[in-house]
Amino acid sequence: MQLTDRINRIQISPTAAVLAEAEKMKAKGIDVADFGPGEPDFPTPDHIKKAGIRAIQEDKSKYTPAGGIAPLREAICAWHKRELHSSFEPKQCVVSVGGKHSIFNVMSVLIQQGDEVIIPRPCWVSFPDIVKYAGGTSVYVETHPDDGFTVRASAIEKAVTAKTKLLIVNSPCNPTGGVVPPDEYERILALCKKHNVWLMGDECYSHFTYEPHKPYSIASAPGAKEKVIIIGSMSKTFAMTGWRIGYTLGPEALMQALIKLQSQSTSNATSIAQYAALEAMTGTMETVPVMLAEYAKRRKRIVEGLRAISGVTCEWPGGAFYAFPNISEHLANGGGRSALAKTDSEIAKMLLERAHVAVVPGEAFGAPGYLRLSYATSIERIEEGLRRLERFFARAEAAA
Repeated sequence: MQLTDRINRIQISPTAAVLAEAEKMKAKGIDVADFGPGEPDFPTPDHIKKAGIRAIQEDKSKYTPAGGIAPLREAICAWHKRELHSSFEPKQCVVSVGGKHSIFNVMSVLIQQGDEVIIPRPCWVSFPDIVKYAGGTSVYVETHPDDGFTVRASAIEKAVTAKTKLLIVNSPCNPTGGVVPPDEYERILALCKKHNVWLMGDECYSHFTYEPHKPYSIASAPGAKEKVIIIGSMSKTFAMTGWRIGYTLGPEALMQALIKLQSQSTSNATSIAQYAALEAMTGTMETVPVMLAEYAKRRKRIVEGLRAISGVTCEWPGGAFYAFPNISEHLANGGGRSALAKTDSEIAKMLLERAHVAVVPGEAFGAPGYLRLSYATSIERIEEGLRRLERFFARAEAAA
């Protein structure tokens, strides 16, 4: 079959591949300690579910404007202003089929052949492939565990060229949990304005930060709106991953381009899901601190448990709900005594097959020698997973 160059440039999401393999094992009745999914294990709050049910009962199941219903766009702007101190208007907002769709749309209307996109690394798996699909080139800026995986303006400036069109900052970051402090973020914004580079702020984990970090949006900085594009989502904050509602905030001319593209691709996001999202934006947020408190407990347990495993190191994530341990001591080129395999992808495969533990290899995020573990699962499952991990690596030590 003759497929296009643009589809051949990309691969299936590695996280989706891990999830699929874990599901195959579960279908066979195998008990899998699953650290793979990047989604809350909490249910969608009741008041949001009821709003979706009401929308069905009230026959709100027709087409909507491609960019989203007006009340939702107004509510998103009001919510973002209240929670993150921005000042967007509804005409500067577009509702999409999830945050990933928002990013795909922005790349599609801004990036073309020859353009460069700067991406701090380790990075979310889909950023590089979306850039490839749009015809652009990814330029990576490395972040480091001893700095909390924080991207710095000084490092970004070294990567800027005449071809640089866009910088992506995902804070808090998937997979590392790295958080960019507000003062550093403002230095990054100043750099983007100086070099006429768009700054895309991926805020999908904005409300899941741990002390001393607080939710922050670069859109709140003075003079930000002319060069800043904000990507947001209902998925994490409101446990609405399957509802598929995301949004983009930015200059009106860019929003019109996104609406044009969306009108010829997905059209509107699901009408019923939009009305549920409207309730999320205008209703109580009392479930958010409850989720965050539980994530904080899980974070403590999983990081301490990983650090107790011989040959494994792990930094404290500043946000999101991922632990990102370094297992290079157990790789052939890592200099350790107990070489289990050559790559972290091989280790991840062995963990699934032998220990029935699902993780995502660091290579998927541009970070060889690491694994990503989602702790969006119960303490009981975390405990079981840690026991299996400890046994797996202990056997490797014993065999060395």
